[in-house]
Amino acid sequence: MTNNLAMDVRKSPRSRVRMDSKVRHLQQEANGRVINISRTGLALELSGKLHAAAGSSVVIENDDIGLLEGVVRWNYGGRLGVMFKPNSNSLAKIAAYFRNFHQEVRPVLTR
Repeated sequence: MTNNLAMDVRKSPRSRVRMDSKVRHLQQEANGRVINISRTGLALELSGKLHAAAGSSVVIENDDIGLLEGVVRWNYGGRLGVMFKPNSNSLAKIAAYFRNFHQEVRPVLTR
């Protein structure tokens, strides 16, 4: 992806999903929904508050994928962007998810 502002952006294509998840940061926990995922990260829509700044470590718990460790890239308007930690465990879980479980979610309403 090209970028005119010299910002670090996601290089993997995103896929829309709807997966209920829990996010933990230090002693905080919040429920949320994964709204898009790629091989390098995901975006969550939070149903509660989570005070995690960019660079904070988080753990995402999901029924389809399991536990994933990541680093917060952005936190804005009740949404959270997470980049997966590049370890073999996370890479294997994401590869298995895309191979076995992933189905692209399409919008319900069309114009």
